[in-house]
Amino acid sequence: MTLVETSLLEEPFCRPQPTETPVRAPAPPTRERGGARDVVAPLPADFRLASGERLNQSSVVGRIHGRAGAPVVVVAGGISAGRFVHRTETNGLGWWSGAVSVRGPIDLSRFQVLSFDFAPGSEPGGSAAPVTITTQDQARLLALLLDHQKVDRVAAFVGCSYGGMVALAFAELFPDRADQLIVVSAAHRAHPQATAWRGIQRRILQFAVDAGRPEEGVALARELAMTTYRTAEEFDDRFDSIAPAAAGDNYPICDYLTARGQAYRTHTTPARWLSMSDSIDRHSVTPEAITTPVTLIGFTSDRLVPIDDMRELAARLPTLWRFVEAPSLYGHDAFLKEDAFVGDILRTAFKDIKA
Repeated sequence: MTLVETSLLEEPFCRPQPTETPVRAPAPPTRERGGARDVVAPLPADFRLASGERLNQSSVVGRIHGRAGAPVVVVAGGISAGRFVHRTETNGLGWWSGAVSVRGPIDLSRFQVLSFDFAPGSEPGGSAAPVTITTQDQARLLALLLDHQKVDRVAAFVGCSYGGMVALAFAELFPDRADQLIVVSAAHRAHPQATAWRGIQRRILQFAVDAGRPEEGVALARELAMTTYRTAEEFDDRFDSIAPAAAGDNYPICDYLTARGQAYRTHTTPARWLSMSDSIDRHSVTPEAITTPVTLIGFTSDRLVPIDDMRELAARLPTLWRFVEAPSLYGHDAFLKEDAFVGDILRTAFKDIKA
């Protein structure tokens, strides 16, 4: 893999073993053997979002993996990710077990990893109406969770996609609460083309809700989203263009997208999808206001977070430690697929942390 790097660090890499990790839906809080446990922080009665709205939930739920008493690393992913970042007995494969594991790039024998469920939640009985929530709101909720755990400062905040946006917002709001940020496939703003795609997804979903077919709307919106996560080159490699027997029948790639949409129908609610999709497009931070040291990782094939936006972010950050960009067949989803490449950079970033 050819990469371009702007860096103040010049350490060698170690290769982790690649593994593919699916995203899982949120589940009720649990406790189990092996050190993994859920933590629940109640929301203050007067907690309001930046919009002035209230959340229809009473708490923020996180999950801690790793060695008790070790330095804390926050890990956050895309809007479909949650607190189950690492495989355990109860939740199976986590959404990023390729990075978060014992002796992995984010080593659970050295660190405690805190992951959390973004608000609004998607639990049964949740709000039927979307809320206007920002990445700064998510950062404030994380701060409440850290306060509840009596953690004043974390060794690192690793954020991918939406989680990277939240990491930037967290550093802007709380400059003294993280030693470093590692931001993957996220920038300081949403690109208008990506907003256009997500806007179409939201209108599809709203149309389906108005028609009384909300689950179909979720599935269709997810199908369209999948076409923006990956690259044309990957689809060309994976699918042929043999025509079906009749007009209206599915082409091979359509069968794939239909399956992905159907699998996602019970993963979220229409209100949560609309809230989270809008939150991405509402994201905005001022790079010059971020004083926490930052490592940036971007992919030149990412259409949702164009590499030029990450280059601009890198140029404007006053405390950039390192900026690495590379090609990938997988576009925006590269952070879930390029485990060895991303793992190298994570290992370097964590090398000198005393655990």
